[in-house]
Amino acid sequence: MAKPCRKGSLPYNDPHNLGATGATGTEGANAISTEADLIIGIGTRYSDFTTASKTAFQNKNVKFININITEFDAQKHSALALTGDAKVILEELTENLKSYKVDEAYKKRVADYNKSWDEKVALAYQAENNAIPSQAEVIGAVNTFSDANDVVLCASGSAPGDLHKLWRTRNSKGFHLEYGYSCMGYEISGGLGAKMACPDREIYIILGDGGYLMMPSEIITSLQERYKITIILIDNNGFASIGGLSKSIGSEGWGTKYSYRNEETGKLEGENLPVDLALNAQSLGAKVYKTTNIASFNEALKNAKNEDRTTVIYIETVPERKMAGYGHAWWDVPIAEVSESESVQKARENYDVQRKKQRWFFKGKQSIITKH
Repeated sequence: MAKPCRKGSLPYNDPHNLGATGATGTEGANAISTEADLIIGIGTRYSDFTTASKTAFQNKNVKFININITEFDAQKHSALALTGDAKVILEELTENLKSYKVDEAYKKRVADYNKSWDEKVALAYQAENNAIPSQAEVIGAVNTFSDANDVVLCASGSAPGDLHKLWRTRNSKGFHLEYGYSCMGYEISGGLGAKMACPDREIYIILGDGGYLMMPSEIITSLQERYKITIILIDNNGFASIGGLSKSIGSEGWGTKYSYRNEETGKLEGENLPVDLALNAQSLGAKVYKTTNIASFNEALKNAKNEDRTTVIYIETVPERKMAGYGHAWWDVPIAEVSESESVQKARENYDVQRKKQRWFFKGKQSIITKH
């Protein structure tokens, strides 16, 4: 039985909390999910990320109990479907499971995973005093400074993956992550909605330069309606998320940098484009703090909290360093079957191996796909 939970359903330091599962999940959550003989899915759609592209549950005898208000999702993975209100169903299950306990060794293993992952988070948060900080250090600064009642909001790019792994949740409504469809441009408007719903909370919107360029205009709406939000604008000179994914499958991050194109090679490998996103935000009416390191960023966080209008804290980061990334579970990203690139060829070999681990669950039996 596994308990890798939704962010906010348990405080980050609860010893039962293993964090997220799947492609952007933690080491412990994915290890326990792989071995579990029973999965109780509460409100989950068993999406591609959550299930590590159908490779997450490898126990040959695994069974599922799905609690969901939607009958379609309750039936997934040939589960025992409990369709209805989660709170009511859990109360009934709890009443019937009073005498059940896991053994002490299992309980300790889960608690150890919780502790060891938090130690990794602490290391990722630690500022290294480099000329340009990492995204993990920026997230750590916001998490450390913010109050438990505050809300962090994000939607697209590389930040959701890092937040999924690294953000220490302390409040059931403090973590708002639109990660189902990576809706670029949602962040500022979504943050405005969160502030309208909870005007007594500080709303911290974390987004990259790619997401910001999709729809910065909602800064104007926030000023017009007099709702103050704080935007953490992380500039890594391109699309770091898709660039990192491209590199992970051997494709070298083609076309993902905001750089001049080299006319001889055709690659985006020239100097960075002379775009000043901080000045752009200022032109839209926001109060802007342009920071250069974690020390100045921390000072800007203090100042931003005292502002009465929408505030943008701009900081440049190095995309590849200390990003939480992937690695504890697989994600089915198709790779070219034929390529002259040696890195792509190696990535394809690993892709074929991983696809053989995919499992499909049918009523009365389970099927392991071994050939495509």
